[in-house]
Amino acid sequence: MPTCLIDPSIERKSVKGFAFPLGVYPVEPMTPIAGYVAEFEQADNAEEMDEWEAWPDQYVFDIVIPSDRIEPFWHQIFAMIPGRVFPIIDYIGHDAHREIDPYMAYEPIGKEKIIDALRQYRPFFFEDGMVGFGAVSENPFFYVFIDEHKIMTIRVEASFKSRVEKLLAAFDLESCEEPAGADSASHEHRSILVTAPERPDLLTGDEILERMRDTWRLVLNVDPEANVDDEGNDLGITPWRCLTRYATDQTPDDKYAEVFLTAECIRQAEELAQQSITESLDYQGEWLDVVIINADRITVEQLKEALTNDKKSKPFNAKTLESSKMLTIRFILPE
Repeated sequence: MPTCLIDPSIERKSVKGFAFPLGVYPVEPMTPIAGYVAEFEQADNAEEMDEWEAWPDQYVFDIVIPSDRIEPFWHQIFAMIPGRVFPIIDYIGHDAHREIDPYMAYEPIGKEKIIDALRQYRPFFFEDGMVGFGAVSENPFFYVFIDEHKIMTIRVEASFKSRVEKLLAAFDLESCEEPAGADSASHEHRSILVTAPERPDLLTGDEILERMRDTWRLVLNVDPEANVDDEGNDLGITPWRCLTRYATDQTPDDKYAEVFLTAECIRQAEELAQQSITESLDYQGEWLDVVIINADRITVEQLKEALTNDKKSKPFNAKTLESSKMLTIRFILPE
């Protein structure tokens, strides 16, 4: 069964008895403070927002908890949530103009699928500094999320407030003015997973994310028609690297290819990548299934390197970014 393993060479950082996650830690002097801050937030105006985005009156708890206690706390709080939930993942991916890739499901799944995944890939979810995860239920409203700093946020209706407070007290977490975790100072994120050629069952963070996208039915939650950076600047046509997975009725085992192209937005990039793979394979059998694993914007330097390494592609020139088009395909051979 696929799994993941912590790199044994990575040491945990602790400050004044507070253990930080292996994957995120402060790089300047700071005093960690375990505890929580709670506040009440009024309901969103449903008339001004999409029905999906409108949240009810809620109590919000932001919680800093040592790494050795966050997993048992998660299991206790997740037991309160109803049986069907919408999973969420934030991932520090490879896009050149976006720090976080936000994924969410638009269809609920049984919470046992989340429990199973957390058990199978525990180091990734609870220790890795590249990922945050959580879930939300609609009726009753209940939101719980552990971000990439391993700081927990809980949003609940008033009926759950006392239960959450009792659980916090059971873990000796007190209300304080300003809890302080790794994100309260200059800090670094890192992946803590190790892989080895002789252990094909050990997965990377990217590979686990791919499986979660399939199992949890996650969708990248960005505007598919826009091409902006984190500050909202319109980028126009940019270079992209699209990782694709494909299979046919004759070769049902998944194969992979990466497509380098230029496009105005992620929707156009994905459509170009899918079309390029289909035309390149020119498959005449019963079915060909092409899935876009991710579509990441890359820098001009990264594109130049990709084109230089491909003898069949045209070199980068001043006109490369003038229009949307496929530039080159690299079929990835299994190791």
